[in-house]
Amino acid sequence: MPLVRTGELVSAARAARRGLAAFNVITLEHAEAVAAGAERAGAPAVLQVSENAVKFHGGRLGPLAAAATAVARASSAPLALHLDHVESVDLLRQAHAEGFGSVMFDASRLSYGDNVKATADAVRWGRERGIWVEAELGRVGGKEGEPPLDAHAPGVRTDPAEAAAYVADTGVDALAVAVGSSHAMTERTAALDHGLITALHDAVPVPLVLHGSSGVPDDEIRAAVAAGMTKINVGTALNTAYTTAVRTHLTEDTTSVDPRKYLTKAREAMTETVTAFLRLM
Repeated sequence: MPLVRTGELVSAARAARRGLAAFNVITLEHAEAVAAGAERAGAPAVLQVSENAVKFHGGRLGPLAAAATAVARASSAPLALHLDHVESVDLLRQAHAEGFGSVMFDASRLSYGDNVKATADAVRWGRERGIWVEAELGRVGGKEGEPPLDAHAPGVRTDPAEAAAYVADTGVDALAVAVGSSHAMTERTAALDHGLITALHDAVPVPLVLHGSSGVPDDEIRAAVAAGMTKINVGTALNTAYTTAVRTHLTEDTTSVDPRKYLTKAREAMTETVTAFLRLM
């Protein structure tokens, strides 16, 4: 079916007080697994391509975007295409031409004032092209190249009053907030601050986004959605499933040289992970 706009899927999920899962795509197998998992679960999903994934593919957005778009259009599930954690303005400007309906513009490394200015500029650019823009306030941490960050350290979590001012000053369509999760967690041990999620939901007029959801247990995700979280980002959980399947296959069959054999297992493992997260929502 045709690509669906991320904003449409987020708005529908928010109105129904349910979560919308967004999955990071690095390879063609990732995209195929998201589509297959969405079809199994009978649920919508978002295919996300991060700036780091673009760097992995030689700095070229087009090939991976084209593959993800083709997979989405061949699927019977409602799927959207999202460009995630974009720090480069040059990459941001490529989003519209490559078919992305939404972008997460990440100016969180900047000072608050510079973050507001850069994000407001990105929002204005997006509005002119019908692109839905997400931003981040607070420090989720755990991204590659960043120093370790304690998700429970003072000053890390998003302040509701500051979040309300930030949304008003930037005009963003959604806000990723720091409430106790962290990127790149391989164990599901994160404990979220559900009282803070409720306070942020009450203070901010736009949908809230949870980054680093791979490390959040099922019950915590359910409680986060009930407290007001809408878009739930998942990346590392797919990579864990992928790598574990490949490692197991190559350990059990040391003579295997056909990548289709272990990539089939990797894709199926990711599909099961996607299905489980979508049913959880």
